[in-house]
Amino acid sequence: MKVRIELSYKTPKGSQALFTSDEMNDTHAILIAEDLVKTGRVKQVMFIDRHENTWTTKEMKKFMEGIQTEPHHVKVYFDGGFDLKDKNSGLGCVIYYEQNNKSYRIRRNARVEELNTNNEAEYAALHLGLQELDLLGVHHLPVTFVGDSKVVINQLNGEWPCYEAELSLWIDRVEAKFEKLGITPEYEIVSRKLNREADQLASQALNGTEITSKIELS
Repeated sequence: MKVRIELSYKTPKGSQALFTSDEMNDTHAILIAEDLVKTGRVKQVMFIDRHENTWTTKEMKKFMEGIQTEPHHVKVYFDGGFDLKDKNSGLGCVIYYEQNNKSYRIRRNARVEELNTNNEAEYAALHLGLQELDLLGVHHLPVTFVGDSKVVINQLNGEWPCYEAELSLWIDRVEAKFEKLGITPEYEIVSRKLNREADQLASQALNGTEITSKIELS
């Protein structure tokens, strides 16, 4: 989970000021906050997530202890490709997560025939990632979804309207899956270069190469 630190600092002569940090990983935030507390000049520390929920250090630690045995710090890269010539689509997703103090990566792709546009393929790739999260047992957690499709991400986060009936159906499917799993989505738009793993998987699917893998990362 991404949070920012908000703290009250007091000098030996009694001057006080409120400081807010940049957003960072929850584990990193706790380490920094605890180090600052050791100075003896920090009077109050709060952690604030992307939805403006506030957490004390004790609450944050308890939450993190509770999720250690479950998949957490989940990030899903997705990409879809569409071949105009044969009307086939290639879907690719890469999932990074932590569990029991270890890091893992899942790679999955699929070739489908019933889609009509590249944007549909992008939505279908994200949905493929959600299906993998369901199988993995990810639930009631924030999950970051990373893609190079501005259409998909901006429509899902409400920045852009959706006028196409087919894409509206995909939005409904995705949001229904979010609700079922209790996932709070967070989105990142990246360049295709930074999404190359998912892009390669989508291309391999279009070429008829199916990939399903899971590895532990060093």
